[in-house]
Amino acid sequence: MERWRKVRAQALDAPPDDLPVILAAEGSHGPVIHAVSRAAAALGARVGARVVDARAAAPALAVAWSDPAGDAAFLQRLAQWAKRWSPWVAVDGDGLVMDTTGVEHLFGGEAALLRDVEARLAGLGLSAALAVAPTWGAAWALARFGPVRATCTDTAALDPLPVAALRLPGDAALALSRLGLKTVGHLRAVPRPALMRRFARAAPGGNPLVRLDQATGLLPEPLAPVGDPEPLRAVLRLPEPVQDAAPLVPDLARALAARLDRGGQGCRRLVLRVFRTDGEVRGVEAGFARPTRDPAHMARLFEGRLERIDPGFGFDALVLEGLSPERLDAAQPDLAGQVDEREALAHLIDRLSARLGPAAVTRPVLRHSHVPERAEVWAEALRAPETPAAAARAARPPVLLRPPEEVRVLYAVPEGPPVRLEWRRRRLDVVRYAGPERIAPEWWRDRAGTRLRDYFRIEDADGCRYWLFREGVAGDGRGGAPRWFLHGLFP
Repeated sequence: MERWRKVRAQALDAPPDDLPVILAAEGSHGPVIHAVSRAAAALGARVGARVVDARAAAPALAVAWSDPAGDAAFLQRLAQWAKRWSPWVAVDGDGLVMDTTGVEHLFGGEAALLRDVEARLAGLGLSAALAVAPTWGAAWALARFGPVRATCTDTAALDPLPVAALRLPGDAALALSRLGLKTVGHLRAVPRPALMRRFARAAPGGNPLVRLDQATGLLPEPLAPVGDPEPLRAVLRLPEPVQDAAPLVPDLARALAARLDRGGQGCRRLVLRVFRTDGEVRGVEAGFARPTRDPAHMARLFEGRLERIDPGFGFDALVLEGLSPERLDAAQPDLAGQVDEREALAHLIDRLSARLGPAAVTRPVLRHSHVPERAEVWAEALRAPETPAAAARAARPPVLLRPPEEVRVLYAVPEGPPVRLEWRRRRLDVVRYAGPERIAPEWWRDRAGTRLRDYFRIEDADGCRYWLFREGVAGDGRGGAPRWFLHGLFP
């Protein structure tokens, strides 16, 4: 549910917190509830119940479809992130399990470890039920049915918990409940031969004795941790050393592009490493303004750059590795045969950055500010995010003067537009104008006493258009007479 809310928030479509929301998934007899919000749980919605039954009992429930594949991928990424606490982390259904044997002291003990996990998850906007126990099964039970941040050293702490805490399916827990065995302590007190006959044909996951032995440590339950993601690289080993590695780069790029294509990914950085016969390793790095898996474009960025590497007695191995992978869906030209112009611009930025250096190629990046000189900054084109086309503002001139230049203005009325102005020893007569557009100071950033601005778009007798503003208004108590500044030029 929390991941769904974060996804909706990124799409600027997040529902209010007090709206009861349930996430539905397909079931054998129609949609069933996959997850519930706190407001929905307060209305009686429960995971596993049919959606139609929940809507009948609480018509105010809002229903959205769940994303099990997205949840599973998110848990896999979260498992990699959780390796900061233990190298042995695995996905366990809708949660994670970690083997923290021998690492608790690094965080000040088990209780301090749980607090650190909770705080870091809260920083990601996630809540968690946490527990530390001697076995996997005991930790699972305490996390879901025990107290907050439970820690125990003896599995006797499981006795007050319901039998569902043993990770039993619903039919097995119901059978035990009908036999009067409602808690783990009740189950532990029953002679085993009677239960063995009753559940002899049950699968290991549905056998309460197997689950009890796993939770108490009598049966081992090894942890299979998630593996590290396989690096995106292409390797070429040569039978004989070569002096020039440039002709081999296209083959490496095609091999790497094929791997990226199978995963539906593109990379933002490339590192080419060449291994000399004397053991020296040299590398060349290239970056991309947009994720790509175009092998021709990858190879082109290394043209003329490998000549700077001293080959020594030759190279016998090359490795091309793709870093910073991102999802990249397949694209095709439109009906007119045209490709996306942004792709061509990104390729140009990549080539210029490779030749001149990343710091030499910059692009404007919009910022959240209504003050014109703060609304955009210049950043390295390879690292700067793309500005959406919808963010372009036609009312703003493409050229801004930094800083704005003060001009002398003649106006008919103090609050009205200028009639004539002098700028750089030139007299400009205003024949048309538009405005004013008032921009107030940013009180959280500007000094006290900063004056507001009234912007005008004007055109002189020669057809030249300018953007100027009046700083302050008469009688605002923040200085003397208003001052005029020329801030931008229109084409």
